[in-house]
Amino acid sequence: MGDRRLVHDERINLSVATSHQTLVSSMELERTAYAFLPQTPIESNDAHLVEFSEAMGAVAKTLRQVAEGKAAAQAEAAEWKRKYELEKAVKAHQHHSVINAGCSNCDKDKLEHLASQLTLETASVDPTSCCGSHGICSHQIIQDECPGTNKKSHDNIVGRKVPFRLSWGCNGDKNGQHKHDFVSFEKGDITTAERSNKQILLKWESPPQTVLFVTKPNSNSVHSLCAEMVRWLKEHNNINIFVEPRVSKELVAEDSYFNFIQTWDNDQEMKTLHTKVDLIVTLGGDGTVLWAASLFKGPVPPVVAFSLGSLGFMTPFSSELYRECLSNVLKRPFGITLRSRLQCHVISHAAKNEVQTEEPILVLNEVTIDRGMSSYLTYLECYCDSSFVTRVQGDGLIISTTSGSTAYSLAAGGSMVHPQVPGILFTPICPHSLSFRPLILPECVTLRVQVPINSRGQAWASFDGKGRKQLGPGDALICSVSPWPVPTACLVDSTTDFLRSIHEGLHWNLRKSQSFDGPAAS
Repeated sequence: MGDRRLVHDERINLSVATSHQTLVSSMELERTAYAFLPQTPIESNDAHLVEFSEAMGAVAKTLRQVAEGKAAAQAEAAEWKRKYELEKAVKAHQHHSVINAGCSNCDKDKLEHLASQLTLETASVDPTSCCGSHGICSHQIIQDECPGTNKKSHDNIVGRKVPFRLSWGCNGDKNGQHKHDFVSFEKGDITTAERSNKQILLKWESPPQTVLFVTKPNSNSVHSLCAEMVRWLKEHNNINIFVEPRVSKELVAEDSYFNFIQTWDNDQEMKTLHTKVDLIVTLGGDGTVLWAASLFKGPVPPVVAFSLGSLGFMTPFSSELYRECLSNVLKRPFGITLRSRLQCHVISHAAKNEVQTEEPILVLNEVTIDRGMSSYLTYLECYCDSSFVTRVQGDGLIISTTSGSTAYSLAAGGSMVHPQVPGILFTPICPHSLSFRPLILPECVTLRVQVPINSRGQAWASFDGKGRKQLGPGDALICSVSPWPVPTACLVDSTTDFLRSIHEGLHWNLRKSQSFDGPAAS
């Protein structure tokens, strides 16, 4: 056990060191940017160059803030994970001492040492600095509530959030064997190790207690199905139910039986949903899944999506078989697809060095920058980390996740990509160039799209088709992959579900088979 703890501490130190290196690199990039600006001959009467230098300063500061936030989050998560492992070790020793009354003095000393170490470390935490501005507490990754928060009377109905484990298995195999090393070095040779191409399996450590329903609005059939499923889960599985405020009013007005359902009253309560909800059930199409994901600015519980829409690339489950599907998900291990999200920051040129949005905007499909109502071509400058990519002159640009590769990006000529491929799609919209082809970039990069100071018109950014924001000359949009993916349950496995969706939804490569009525081979 000591060897495992030593390895675990080494991994934590490596994670913190990596975060520190990222922060140092970002600060060096900022210092380089500021050092470069005075070297550029800027005349006092050249307003464009002055504004461009200020915009570069704002971009450098924002990149540094993003790196600092990422490094702090990784370090804090590593520290709390270490404390969690220490707490588990204490509980394991206590359980062992109960079973074996004749515990040796050595074990007692070890147990007292672990307990005192955990007590000292817990007491040193400042409870007032627990939660960030985004409302997500690092404590909540391990436990249900943040110290110092006021709980309402109905919170005790929910109880603790149910933990689960993730494992890897090939083609549904539940052996859990998986190699995490992508590249290995043996006798001076570099070889590719077994990659992470196995199906991810989720297994509950105890039965789920709370389910959140997210439904498509203005649909009588969806409303009736929601009421039926809520009643079945409560009566047959004794599940606590959360619904949106709109749905809560409709169900309670329809029948007083549904007085047991719970909801939230404001945005602050909505931010703590991830600490109470074990599972999300969506009734609708892909748009309903997008809406459900937008309710969570941090960790997202597993999503079981029932198809009640049109195409359904992310909704593999049939509503007619909901009893069988939910029983399997609640009682057995099931495959999931981790769908990455993009986090976007808007930098306003008018605000100089300030970020316009208080928290990042998270998108599951894509962020689109287009020309809106302007008659001019969109003129955008694109950067990948510190490297210049290209200038976009056309109707706009799509920055998409791999899950969004079958949405707007596909209509603009982008490739269809398996949702578990780690990447970011860079797809132009009607570019005024015959050689401008779409790109697929690695997920580790940070993209910056800026409207130049000398742009003739403005641009508009939309996030998963909503929340449009105007980008004027000098404004910029920064996009990177969020650390909080959306886990969606699989009907079979990730690859089978993906291929089924493009076959059934898009009729991909559907044509008549070649006739074989020619002369027989001799």
